[in-house]
Amino acid sequence: MSASLSTLSRDALRLLAGAALLLAAGCTSTREGIADRVKEKTYFTPANFNGEARLPVTLRRVLLLPLAGGSIVPRETAEATEEVFAAELQKSLRFEVVRLSREECQRRFGAPEFSSVAALPHDFLATLGRAHAADAVLFVDLTAYRGYRPLQLGVRAKLATVEETRLIWTFDEVFSTDDPAVSNSVRRYFGSSDPSGIPMNPGNTALQSPSKFAAYVAAATFNTLPVR
Repeated sequence: MSASLSTLSRDALRLLAGAALLLAAGCTSTREGIADRVKEKTYFTPANFNGEARLPVTLRRVLLLPLAGGSIVPRETAEATEEVFAAELQKSLRFEVVRLSREECQRRFGAPEFSSVAALPHDFLATLGRAHAADAVLFVDLTAYRGYRPLQLGVRAKLATVEETRLIWTFDEVFSTDDPAVSNSVRRYFGSSDPSGIPMNPGNTALQSPSKFAAYVAAATFNTLPVR
């Protein structure tokens, strides 16, 4: 009986070892397959923008207006998204950024925000330029928004000089994570691949987080600004 039990134990160990080898091979194959798909990924490049080749040498200080959400999003969402966009604009290092608060906008012009396509109050740009020593004003509008998967964010933006009221950059694009190229770009932006190209959690989490997705969208948007 002992010999029989010993034989069964050896057989069971061989079976377990074989199963472990098969499982390891399967995992390796899966990881290699994922890595291949990552390496073959396409990435999203915004195309719907126009701008001068370089920023004017006199443009050093830009006033960022309150993000215009209009009827697209509640004010709280617009304000939260504005904070994300302001942070990413600072990171672009194109110019010094100052901000117009909604309270000041309301006090001076009777509304907390103005979109880039709205009728502006008389002497709007010049008044803001003098008040904030700004060389240009940056409008950012939300044109589409979906805060659940697949996430979506539409952005329209315009950079206008104060003195000549000249547009030196315009942008209009819709980003959606149901586009694989956008999802890939979000993962890449958050450094979500290890050296072997295997997706990790940060980028996947960003595909479920409106604020993280907005950070990627803002960075991709402001990356198209003219260089200095």
